[in-house]
Amino acid sequence: MSKNPVCWFEIYVEDMQRARRFYEAVFQVSLQRINNPEIEMWGFPADMGSYGACGSLVKMEGKDPGSGCTIVYFSCDDCAVEAGRIQASGGRIHKEKMSIGEYGFMALAFDTEGNRIGLHSMR
Repeated sequence: MSKNPVCWFEIYVEDMQRARRFYEAVFQVSLQRINNPEIEMWGFPADMGSYGACGSLVKMEGKDPGSGCTIVYFSCDDCAVEAGRIQASGGRIHKEKMSIGEYGFMALAFDTEGNRIGLHSMR
């Protein structure tokens, strides 16, 4: 592979309004509606010319939220800051910020829909 393997992610939700409030509060961003006549999608802010993957919250028939095996890690300046907003935004912390050696720091949480998410930072 000549590129990083991930180019897009989708986080499935049951209650879009609740999920949007959670992610917008934790990451201090505004999600934007993605025009799709069949699926409700709200995308995270993106710069297609920048490094990293972007994605969206998705409400789609037959795709249930939950804490499966795939974890999306969100990049943060200091993952303790976003972790501090998780509980106040309706989610719960699974693992507080911890060192992963030369690779920085991470924390794990559950969003309002039961999806496990990761937070990553270098400090």
